Amino acid sequence: MAASVAAAVGGLRRAIRRSPSWLGPSRRPFSSEPPPTQATAVRDAFLSFFRDRHGHRLVPSASVRPRGDPSLLFVNAGMNQFKPIFLGTVDPRSEMAGFRRVANSQKCVRAGGRHSDLEDVGRDLSHHTFFEMLGNWAFGGEYFKVEACSMAWELLTQVYGIPEDRLWVSYFGGDPKAGLDPDLESRDIWLSLGVPASHVLSFGPQENFWEMGDTGPCGPCTEIHYDLAGGVGDPQLVELWNLVFMQYNREADGSLQPLPQRHVDTGMGLERLVAVLQGRRSTYDTDLFSPLLNAIHQGCGAPPYLGRIGSADEDRTDMAYRIVADHIRTLSICIADGVSTGMSGAPLVLRRILRRAVRFSTEVLRAPPGFLGSLVPVVVESLGDAYPELQKNSAQIANLVSEDEAAFLASLQRGRRIIDRTLKRLGPSDVFPAEVAWSLSMSGDLGLPLDLVELMLEEKGVQLDSAGLARLAQEEAQHRAQQAEAVEEQGLRLDIHALGELQRQGVPPTDDSPKYNYCLLPSGGYEFGPCEAQVLQLYTEDGRAVASVGEGQRCGLLLDRTNFYAEQGGQASDRGYLVRLEQQDVLFPVARAQVCGGFILHEAVAPVCLKVGDQVQMHVDKAWRLGCMEKHTATHLLNWALRQSLGPGTEQRGSHLSPERLRFDVATQAPLTPEQLQAVESAVQEAVRQDEAVYTEEVALAHTAHVPGLRCLDEVYPDPVRVVSVGVPVARALDPASQAALQTSVELCCGTHLLRTGAVGDLVIIGEHLLAKGTTRLLAITGEQAQQAREVGQSLAQEVEAATERLSRGSRDVVEARRLSKDMGRLTDAVDTAVMPHWQRRELQAALKVLQRRANTAVRKLEMRQAAQKTQELLQRHSEGPLIVDTVSTESLSVLVKVVRQLCEQVPSTSVLLLSPQPLGHVLCACQVTQSPTPAFTAEAWALAVCSHMGGKAWGSRVVAQGTGSTTDLEAALSTARAYALNQL
Repeated sequence: MAASVAAAVGGLRRAIRRSPSWLGPSRRPFSSEPPPTQATAVRDAFLSFFRDRHGHRLVPSASVRPRGDPSLLFVNAGMNQFKPIFLGTVDPRSEMAGFRRVANSQKCVRAGGRHSDLEDVGRDLSHHTFFEMLGNWAFGGEYFKVEACSMAWELLTQVYGIPEDRLWVSYFGGDPKAGLDPDLESRDIWLSLGVPASHVLSFGPQENFWEMGDTGPCGPCTEIHYDLAGGVGDPQLVELWNLVFMQYNREADGSLQPLPQRHVDTGMGLERLVAVLQGRRSTYDTDLFSPLLNAIHQGCGAPPYLGRIGSADEDRTDMAYRIVADHIRTLSICIADGVSTGMSGAPLVLRRILRRAVRFSTEVLRAPPGFLGSLVPVVVESLGDAYPELQKNSAQIANLVSEDEAAFLASLQRGRRIIDRTLKRLGPSDVFPAEVAWSLSMSGDLGLPLDLVELMLEEKGVQLDSAGLARLAQEEAQHRAQQAEAVEEQGLRLDIHALGELQRQGVPPTDDSPKYNYCLLPSGGYEFGPCEAQVLQLYTEDGRAVASVGEGQRCGLLLDRTNFYAEQGGQASDRGYLVRLEQQDVLFPVARAQVCGGFILHEAVAPVCLKVGDQVQMHVDKAWRLGCMEKHTATHLLNWALRQSLGPGTEQRGSHLSPERLRFDVATQAPLTPEQLQAVESAVQEAVRQDEAVYTEEVALAHTAHVPGLRCLDEVYPDPVRVVSVGVPVARALDPASQAALQTSVELCCGTHLLRTGAVGDLVIIGEHLLAKGTTRLLAITGEQAQQAREVGQSLAQEVEAATERLSRGSRDVVEARRLSKDMGRLTDAVDTAVMPHWQRRELQAALKVLQRRANTAVRKLEMRQAAQKTQELLQRHSEGPLIVDTVSTESLSVLVKVVRQLCEQVPSTSVLLLSPQPLGHVLCACQVTQSPTPAFTAEAWALAVCSHMGGKAWGSRVVAQGTGSTTDLEAALSTARAYALNQL
């Protein structure tokens, strides 16, 4: 039996929190237990149990969008919102500081980032990107292992009625390398609750020791598992509930120190629990998913869902069912919580989820257009009572899903045709060209994510050229870095000879006026029209003019007209794609456009042959262009706000912007104060809130010469020149009598701008440094990024406020004071590096500097007081003599050194060596020898002899030394110390 059990639980030695694939035909019940319990009743029973029977406070689920925590893309565990309590940074005056025992059902998303289940969803019967985590917590030692285990056992066996013989538990079996003993306390608790010894298993730190991160609170955990086999054959165990006992703190040096206050943190996946209670082998066969699976079947007309996996699911129909059902739940929850699809961070991950759902619903299930949006009401019906934000935002969720679904369908169809056409040209052993895959991913809004391209190829049994893909990715990363720093790139260029040849042939400059052909739709979105053009010339990467370019070749295109914005005036180039009019299913990605002597050169990759004379249609990447427009309009508002705050003499010295951020150089006499930075942001925010119209018009350059307040740079402008005015029509702004240009932003500018300021969303200055004497460089972000930066700043401000309150209350002992001092250092590091409002960073840095000094002073005072107490105790035990060798109970080497020093001050003729035992067998050592002209031995040699005996190390001088080691036999170490000194004396 032991061998079969060991085999059955072998999966536990992997990362148990990633559930193993459930086996067997999923539709077959595995027990004949009472009728299934509805998921809603299961959730309610959990919350009622902890509230009514055990006095827990019920707290709402946090949003899946992390607030003020840049380390997470999504909230992925129930404990996320309680981090301030675990870290000891909670404001003592806040509501959370009063939490003692709480419970909730937390919405969680595990997709993207460190903990991602996205690629596993659909392949098995258990993985999800969105799930609900049922949890109960006890803070500050409210209760610990006995109560937590007893409550869990009571709920599972008495309330839910799970047979005891179907439950197994695991506990922490210790870690000799870390000096951690087995958690025998948890083992004994389970045995006392009646769990058979054969059902109690021990595992190492990978499975049963939980850590928040590289540093911070951590501790052993015990897990409850359910046996799917039910005693028939070998056990088939799946994890139900994880109970974490936070009793240590992982320090920066990797060591573990006991926490002054212990916590309980438990988590149980609702989907897994419901599957067990409803007698199903798959979470997808529960009533959390069956309404969705039925709706998918009715809406697509696909064969009914049968729960097959692997080779049994030959046409991947059941895999598609699971993907669509899971992903529409995730999309609905995320959009309800304010996360929309986008181009970076969590929005990018959500975009991938939506596109994955669209592909499987259309390609495998043959769903009609608009199908995904029709599933939103089914999600709302299932989860809306538990999470009312779904009901409140149901129409918006359905609209956003439908819009994104329609946009992606076109690119999916094109991508499929390009892949099929390319595959026809490949030999049996050829790899798929990296350039074609890259072109698909880089074609703006109609691009296919590389992971999706790779999956489509995998399904066809074709391998992608990964080495070529890595090279292209590296080149793109270098280009992005150069854009961010505005470094002159060595890309495709038209040299003086090429320009001369074009002029000799009488080729007119490129007409780029179509770059301004866009409009604002009633929905608030922008529509960017395509532009038809003719290929006038093609260039190879080395600048040679050619009549055609071949497949996969990087090239330069010169067209008669374009709607692409070429990099100039500090604005990054557009990117996007073009198609040939006679072959619109092949995309030619355009990475950038550059101005060369009035001609605009487009840098592109040709997946198929392209020739001079071809008629093409140009499409800009809408998201990229819109990002540049937001940043450019924000730059103008920033320029105006700086003049408003610092005075009309404030001058711009340069700027650069891309969709990610903007950089602005301004002439200043001194660095901006936090108050000035805040005033600038407030002025921009007010203009954004007003949602003012942005007017543009081309006027004769002479009309702009004497307009008061008109902003222009010291550079040559074309005639006529383009004027951009915020809130005031250009004609009125240029009227010298109106003085309008003094009251708003009016600039000469050829860039592309928003048509209303509201789309900027917000602006946050996140960095400031002196570029040169008299010139300050500002870094700023807008929109969602700016909002997240404000949330991070607010979160850090609350932590600093909480630290101030904790410091004001004083520390009870050295350990608490030292922890507070370390928290100040951690907070300082966080504030220094966070993406947050710079004015707030400066204020918090100043406050933390004062707090750190106060904390350090408090530590020193408490250490001196403790050292004095220990010194007196030792003096009472030791009469005067040449040696004092003893042990002292203290938490730090700093205090131990102070005790040694005070002893030698009070008994100058004595040499002192003290050892201090620490947790996990570690030992601290400090010593000092008498300062005679000819000392018999040195402190460094003495400490080295003792610490070497303990397998450690020592350092110091002739007079004072310290060291560390590890031993369980302190008496032997003390004997070594005495013997060494007496031999020398």
